[in-house]
Amino acid sequence: MLAYPEGVIELKSPNEIQQMRPAGKFVGDVLTALKEKAAVGVNLLELDELAHQMIREAGATSCYIDYHPSFGASPFGKVLCTSVNDAVLHGLPHDYTLQDGDLVSVDFAVALNGWVADSARSFVVGTPRPQDLRLIEATEVALTAGIEAAKVGGKLGDISWAIGEVAHEYGYSVNLDFGGHGVGRTMHGDPHVPNDGRKGRGLKLKAGLVIAIEPWFLETTDEIYTDPDGWTLRSQDGSRGAHSEHTVAITPDGPLILTARD
Repeated sequence: MLAYPEGVIELKSPNEIQQMRPAGKFVGDVLTALKEKAAVGVNLLELDELAHQMIREAGATSCYIDYHPSFGASPFGKVLCTSVNDAVLHGLPHDYTLQDGDLVSVDFAVALNGWVADSARSFVVGTPRPQDLRLIEATEVALTAGIEAAKVGGKLGDISWAIGEVAHEYGYSVNLDFGGHGVGRTMHGDPHVPNDGRKGRGLKLKAGLVIAIEPWFLETTDEIYTDPDGWTLRSQDGSRGAHSEHTVAITPDGPLILTARD
């Protein structure tokens, strides 16, 4: 494992990136299963239990259940983030039954064989509203743009700029409090990857850098607040949010999506 000169950001060898693939595939498979399970009448706790069961069967370890950063009120206690409608990040699964038209964002991260993968997707349960589909589309287009900018020789700001340009084209503002991050043996590491920025600025992108790229947008604001549960982040004005994320390795042959879904 190599590192940047400052010794803070670790670069993975080609062999280590290959070792990360099983974790990435597992995370992608779980998110696919969760989307298939989610339906009108399904409880968020049922989704969390399905993910928990799959974790146990795979011999993986949840990155969330004992997670207790400074911004969290207590250890998270669940294995999924399930954010519904005006919730967009860190949604703590609770006793809520999905309703027709709910916009659901699911974020999932595990360690498998010592390596972490992290990914998120948004979808609508039941009858979709056109504006929700547009919001989800914007995060997915921004994710694709950010991944395409993750090239050896580029700058970290290229990724942020690409994401931000898509947001602005769709008419959304961007919150910079939370964004992408380094991934490896732990879920969150350097560098931080903002969802807006200046092209050609910041860290030089090198082969072996593995990052989670995760655009998330709110429909009519970029202001958020923390729910009384101490975790769930909601829009200040009640507008809906969407979130898309992949774990990506930067390689000499271009970006490699480790959490690609079938």
